[in-house]
Amino acid sequence: MIREIITYPAQTGVEYAPDVRVFDDELYAFIDDLKETVEANHLDGLAGAQVGSYYNVVVVKQADGFLELINPRILKKKGSVRSTESSSYFPNSSVELERYESISLVYEDRYANAHSLQTDGDFAILLQRKIDYLFGANFLTKLKGDEKDKFQALLMSNGVSCPVTPRSFSRDYFVKVANYIMIAMLLFLGASLFVQDETMQATMWKYQVYASFLVVGINIMYLFYSYYENKRYSICTNCFNMSIYGVVAIGFFRLTLLMLASYFLMG
Repeated sequence: MIREIITYPAQTGVEYAPDVRVFDDELYAFIDDLKETVEANHLDGLAGAQVGSYYNVVVVKQADGFLELINPRILKKKGSVRSTESSSYFPNSSVELERYESISLVYEDRYANAHSLQTDGDFAILLQRKIDYLFGANFLTKLKGDEKDKFQALLMSNGVSCPVTPRSFSRDYFVKVANYIMIAMLLFLGASLFVQDETMQATMWKYQVYASFLVVGINIMYLFYSYYENKRYSICTNCFNMSIYGVVAIGFFRLTLLMLASYFLMG
């Protein structure tokens, strides 16, 4: 059975995969599912955590088939190398990381037989990547400082990650303009308290109505533009849409209170 691979920003839910203690048909079926998933998605390997499982299992492709590693542990590490890597967890994104050049590890096979392995080069890097997931690690947890900021910016540009700062959205300018107009309306309302002439108050009320129509129009433009802007961030569109509704609802609520006050004081 082909499993669904978890992609960022969804969490794998696995901070630490406990050791497999029972070697049974259920475990064998899961390992076979991982291999089918690797083949179906044209991957080099897969960890159990990448499909949301707590099985401490990694499968990686080799020239003659698959290597199955159960309860893998890296015991020795030697040298370092800069590696450009990509992962199915971060679609369409790659990053440069510092990796160990060679590693020695122990693991068990599906029959609970213990094995040791020493490897280097690309295969060592592949194993390090997959074992990372068993301990809740990924590219973002391994990067620091500017490198992490750059990778997050890359995820945003690829539509993989949600923008994390207000300036990421052009739509926020609509909200600012609407808020400035309502502040002006509030000041206008306060000024009306000092006007005794009924004709002047009626004129001021008319301008309040015009301004309210303008605020409504800006909120409608904000709504439609937000949907257009959200298409760039396909992963988080649902949560963004909920925030849009919230912003519009709050804006209309404030405008309603302001216009009610204006009606009783100026109308």
